[in-house]
Amino acid sequence: MSILVKDALVYEDGRFVSRDLSIPAQGGAVAFHSLHVFPGFADVHVHLREPGFSYKETIASGTRAAAHGGYCAVCAMPNLNPVPDGLESLEAQRSVIARDACVQVLPYGAITVGEKGEALSDMAAMAPYVCAFSDDGRGVQSDDMMRAAMREAKRLGKLICAHCEDNSLLSGGCIHDGEYARLHGHRGISSESEWRQVARDLALVRETGCGYHVCHVSTKESVALIRQAKRDGLDVTCETGPHYLVLTDMDLQEDGRFKMNPPVRSAADRDALIEGLLDGTIDMIATDHAPHSAEEKSRGLEGSLMGVVGLETAFSVLYTHLVQKGVLRLEKLIELLHGNPCRRFGIDLPAPENLTAFDLSESYEIQPEDFLSMGRATPFAGERVTGKCKFTIAGGKIAWLSSSTEN
Repeated sequence: MSILVKDALVYEDGRFVSRDLSIPAQGGAVAFHSLHVFPGFADVHVHLREPGFSYKETIASGTRAAAHGGYCAVCAMPNLNPVPDGLESLEAQRSVIARDACVQVLPYGAITVGEKGEALSDMAAMAPYVCAFSDDGRGVQSDDMMRAAMREAKRLGKLICAHCEDNSLLSGGCIHDGEYARLHGHRGISSESEWRQVARDLALVRETGCGYHVCHVSTKESVALIRQAKRDGLDVTCETGPHYLVLTDMDLQEDGRFKMNPPVRSAADRDALIEGLLDGTIDMIATDHAPHSAEEKSRGLEGSLMGVVGLETAFSVLYTHLVQKGVLRLEKLIELLHGNPCRRFGIDLPAPENLTAFDLSESYEIQPEDFLSMGRATPFAGERVTGKCKFTIAGGKIAWLSSSTEN
């Protein structure tokens, strides 16, 4: 098959150029017209759930979902069973990746043994095989433990990627401690539970010189802290997710598909995140794709597990809400989805072996039953968005091809 793209707008060297593309593959021909062709996206925050939780997602289903959303590389978080905290447990994950992944998967190593925060993992042994170190899903509570981890990561030339959450400030909350929680009688998760640990970690970065990345930033205070840290010359980057940029706590419904950690916060927080994108404080957008079973997400806001899926909807949601509304230029969005994450995490996605193409004139309704992911919980279900992925080529092979072969 060969993919012929007529009259394509190809993103190249920071700008769009018009050209026809013929991309060889196996048997036959598929023609598309007037597509936008982008370098393959990279998501530095994805939960693929295997090994240990394959009833939620597998390497195979998660990477197919990634390709369906235009992603050619994903970084897989370590909250697995076994937790990758040494070579043996890491190999359990890497062997499945080698067998089943249809896009590039870069695993994280855990910061601490079992992600329990009590002893450092075997970071040195894992360093050649992981993209970075994280205990995502849990904040490292001990200052001394995080200091030791940062010193070791600095020695190894690896990033610490932190889920910032101070457990002493959680109080059993399930959503943002804001207006919706007060109106509906829910326990709230304070903004301080995030930004207080961001501040702690930034002080440790100043002390250790470690390369540091903040996961899923959701509060205006965190944005301000990171902005100042960058001005001070610290080696700091951060990410936020599509749902934090588009939704506020007043968009919540009494449904588990609106429950994630950190939670969607106030309009002021959302506006600060957007400002952070525009001024370069926030370096990239990551989905925090976190699939669970239908039963685990069926217990409402109070009882459902934390986490929503996002690989298959991220680009269309961001294009619809940010680009079409004039908040971001399309070129800036591509830097947030490709250029910046690739540079920071050392992800190699050369073209034309890694690219994706979208029809930016096609709108569609997000229907979770159409997902390739085993997860179905998305706050954007039923929303009409614009920008549909037509194909993704990863590692020189077709990873996703729309069944609509003529456009």
